[in-house]
Formats: sequence, C-alpha cells, structure tokens
Amino acid sequence: MIAATAPARPPSFPALRHPGFRIYFVTSALAMMADSIEHVISYWMLFQKFHSPALGGFAVISHWVPFLLFSVHAGALADRFDARRIIQLGMAFFMAASLAWSFFFLTDTLAMWHAVLILTIHGFAGVLWGPAGQLLIHDVVGPGQLPSAVRLNATARWLGLLFGPAVGGAILLGLGPGYGILLNAAIYLPLAVWLWRAPYGPRFRVGGAPPARAVRGFADIVTTVRDARGNRTILSMLALAGGAALLIGSGYQAQMPSFAADLGHGDAGIFYSMLLAADAAGALTAGVVLEGRDWLPPRPRTALVLALAWCCAILGFAVAPWYPLALALLFVSGFFSLAANAMAQTLVQLHAPSATRGRVIGLYNTAGLGLRAFSGVTIGLGGTVVGVHASLALSAVALFVVVLGLLGLARRMGPAEVAPAD
Repeated sequence: MIAATAPARPPSFPALRHPGFRIYFVTSALAMMADSIEHVISYWMLFQKFHSPALGGFAVISHWVPFLLFSVHAGALADRFDARRIIQLGMAFFMAASLAWSFFFLTDTLAMWHAVLILTIHGFAGVLWGPAGQLLIHDVVGPGQLPSAVRLNATARWLGLLFGPAVGGAILLGLGPGYGILLNAAIYLPLAVWLWRAPYGPRFRVGGAPPARAVRGFADIVTTVRDARGNRTILSMLALAGGAALLIGSGYQAQMPSFAADLGHGDAGIFYSMLLAADAAGALTAGVVLEGRDWLPPRPRTALVLALAWCCAILGFAVAPWYPLALALLFVSGFFSLAANAMAQTLVQLHAPSATRGRVIGLYNTAGLGLRAFSGVTIGLGGTVVGVHASLALSAVALFVVVLGLLGLARRMGPAEVAPAD
C-alpha cells in the first residue's frame, strides 16, 4: 500500500525569493518613504510661511489630478519604452522637487508660485512611477508570482507611508528643513541607480517584447477604455477601484482631526497619532499574513467580497462611539483595503494583453488614484451638510451597494472571462 503524500505547502513570501524583486522591494520602500518625508517637511514649511488653506488644497489636487489626467499616457510610455528608464525619470522628478525645496528653504526665497510649480513636478513624478513600476515587477517575477509581488509592492508603499512621517519629523528637527530635504533627495538614489543595469524589461523578455504601439496622446485613453470593455474582469476591477476612490478614497483621513475630537482625543498626541497610523498598521499586517500563508488566490469575486468587508469596517468606524472600537475598525479597514486593492490590481495585470499592459495599468491608476481628487467632495463637503460621521457612513453604504452590483456581474462570468490573458 502506497502512503498518500500531502500536497506541498506553497512557500511563504514567494516573490521575495527573486533576488531582483528583493532589491526592488527595499529600494521602492525607501523611495516611498522619501516621498512621505518630503510631504512632512514641505507641508510644514508651506503652512509656516503662507498660512494658506488654498495652497494646502492645491497640494492635494496636484498630487491626485495628474493621476486622473495622465496615468494612461504614462502607461503608454511604459509600453513603448523601457520601464526602467520611465521609473528613473520619475525618480529624477522627485529629486528635482526635493532639491528645489532645499534651495528655496536655505535661501528663504520661496514664493507661492515656486511652491505651485514644485508641487506639480512632484505630482507628475508619481504618475511616471506608477504604471512603469507595475510593468517592471511583472517582468521580474512573471505571472506565476505576480499576486505575491503586487501585494508586497503595496506593503512596501505602506511601509514608506508608516515610517515616513516619523523619519521626516526627526530629520526636520535634527537638520532643519533646508538640509533635511536635501538629504531626502539622496534617498531616491538607490532605486534609480539599481535600475541602471537591472536585467529586466523588453530586451530581457523570453520570446522578445510584443510589437510596440505608438504613443497617441488622449486617443490612447479612448482606445484603452474600448479594449477594457471587452473583458468583464478588467471592467469590474476598474469599476471597483473607481467607486472606492470616488466615494471614500483618502477623504476620511483629512477629516481625522474631527473624528479624533468627537472620540475625546482631539489634541495632537499619541492617541491622535494612533488613529492616523491604524490604517497603515492594518495594511502591513495584511501584507505579512496573506504572504506568510499564501491565502486568497486572485479571483474577481474574492476581490469584491474583500471590498465589501472594507466597506463594513469603514461604516463601523464612521459610527463608532468609543475610541478603542474606532481604532480597531481602522486597523481592520487597512487590512481589507490592502487585500482588496492588491488583488484587483493583480487581476488587471493578469488579464491585460501584454502589448497594452502599461496602458491598462494606467487606466486602473486613473480610476483608483486619480478619482481620489474628488473624495473630499463626497466626505468633506457632504460633512458640512450632515456631519463627517454621517457623510462617511453614507459613502460606505453607497460603495457597498456598488460592490454588490459588481458581485452580481462577477457571478455571471464564464470560465473564459476569469482566465488570465497570457
């Protein structure tokens, strides 16, 4: 009698077994931390010098609107040219912004139009990095380990967002704004330098790169939308990302002082800081737990169920009457947010045709990041009418209904519609 052997358990953190991805994970986490550090120092100095709510509002607009208008164009560039060079161009824009801040802070010559220009440069840097970075990790790990790579890439982003404010505050206190943000420019260098000779991209693909399509400006957006309509998996994930960004996005984070005050911890201190960090802590936990156990293979229905759980957590936070409960629900929100978003992005990459993958990823970034520019309307302006608790709760309910509709669409998908494109 032959003893039955148990199936081998999939390895933990499979994408990190690729040496190239390990380097990209660390250097991109550093670059994201540098992005966050720049926000900490520059926003503080802008407030100290101008005390302008309008400029603060422009800082948010300049961060998200470029994603809305130019993500597909950035994806087209990544399809047409070497993704490594597009990312390096993004890093050059980031470093140029930090160096410009440093010059104006050290010489005390910053004018408002300088700030507007630098904030705009910084916004375009993120757009260039987005689609090209996703295209690169597809080349590094291949389709088999893509779910792990996308999840870990999102985890690296949250690592940077979690540690950036602490490191930025320490640099601001230790070196001052001018020299501090000058040092910050150097933190982008490891990623840019590694990409110079990294053996990934069109030249290194097995079977060669697909025929490159010319970059056609705004016509690319129309063509990419038309192509996406033929794949219901891509279409449902785009709708999920766009609905989440438009209805909730990051709008509630800007209202956190109001939530903290209503929960009895409105002073700047550890309790307020814990509310700000709870989302990031939950997302990091999701990255570690899901990678360590290799749970949840990417499927449209699974991504939508995770999004429903996120809606419930956000709704619970909106109406929570006690600080410990609100803190716990924000942690749960961060967990399901990373799980759902990483899976949706993985599905889009797996189903996108290789010749236009960058454009499709750019379209996903348009929906998932660009539409965040309007999340302040649904929550912030809505909060002036019914209160921020009610506006966030209503937004969560509205998104829940949207996701239920998408779940109904996913139930009608046939096997061919959930199989990856290549």
